[in-house]
Amino acid sequence: MKILVLNCGSSSLKYQLINMETEEVLASGKYERIGEKEAFITHKVNGKKYEIKHIALNHEEAVDFTLKQLTNPEYKVIDSLDEINAIGHRLVHGGEKISSSVIITDDVIEILKECIELAPLHNPAGIIGIEACKQVMPGKPMVGVFDTAFHQTMPKERYLYPINYEYYEKYGIRKYGFHGTSHMYVSNRLAQIENKNIKDMKIVTCHLGQGSSICAVQGGKSVDTSMGLTPLGGIPMVTRSGDLDPSVITFLMKKENLSGKEIENILNKESGVQGLSGLVPDFREIESASVKGNERAKIAMDSFKYAVASYIAKYAVAMNGIDSIVFTGGVGENQIRIREDICKQLEFMGVEVDSERNNIRSEEKLISKDTSKIKVYVIPTNEELMIAKETENLVK
Repeated sequence: MKILVLNCGSSSLKYQLINMETEEVLASGKYERIGEKEAFITHKVNGKKYEIKHIALNHEEAVDFTLKQLTNPEYKVIDSLDEINAIGHRLVHGGEKISSSVIITDDVIEILKECIELAPLHNPAGIIGIEACKQVMPGKPMVGVFDTAFHQTMPKERYLYPINYEYYEKYGIRKYGFHGTSHMYVSNRLAQIENKNIKDMKIVTCHLGQGSSICAVQGGKSVDTSMGLTPLGGIPMVTRSGDLDPSVITFLMKKENLSGKEIENILNKESGVQGLSGLVPDFREIESASVKGNERAKIAMDSFKYAVASYIAKYAVAMNGIDSIVFTGGVGENQIRIREDICKQLEFMGVEVDSERNNIRSEEKLISKDTSKIKVYVIPTNEELMIAKETENLVK
């Protein structure tokens, strides 16, 4: 069985075509900076990497161009899209109506639409990915794997907000959490690496990328996580604000005469480290500028690192201790200095990062010293494989 996995992020599209008999990745890649003139796709096939600059003003254009690469005569891996047996979609928010992976139907799409206000950057992209596949490959079975599913094990006192309980009952306002597929993959992978029963482990997983979240994984289950009702909560991200005093929002709405939609757009697309730095929405460039003496960029990056370290320390309370910390995601896997600076703020907990071990990118490795009381790892996430397995199980 060949399964195409699509992971539509807020400004990116990751994809893999996987042969499930061998779990071999036949082709993979990532579309970056969707919606910008600098959009480009990195396509990997047969051990070679092709970088193609191609403007994709929206996710529909990105999906269409991505599918064409799979049958491109120059480096094709399949003769026809008919060879694809099923499609697995990484989806973000299904509210309380969807709490596990599902075969995608019209009813599922309607629920995704209902939840757009809970995930305004992601649900529209996910829906576009589904609709684009329906147009290009009609009748092909599709499965939705939800970010929120892994976090359904959180205790009620940790996912309910201290507001009138009536709002939870009427509107489902609560913490849902996101990046669940990634947090589940890396925590289980760590248990394999250490040859331990995950039921005996206390792990903090740090999925750091354009969108970022921290998760406390105790006994293989999510017991708390940083994102909330929507993917806007938690630590500051590249364009998302993260946690704020709620009065900041109402204050700005009054002062700037903003509508709900306008303030939502500001908090999702004009805030975070980009908003503080005033630079392009790219962690790599903002971090580079901070090192070169750009004061606002330094403030932005220091704010981000402090927030990550604070959440890690907080989850020592949630689990009554921490055995291991895992960095994953585009930033967590590749930004050496960011990892080291976060760990240095946790030295009071006995965290000791080894600078030489930490000098890696996208490599599965222990990066803490042997004397460190808490082990620190880099484990590249593989959400696509988890999604493919869920898709295969449901389709079969």
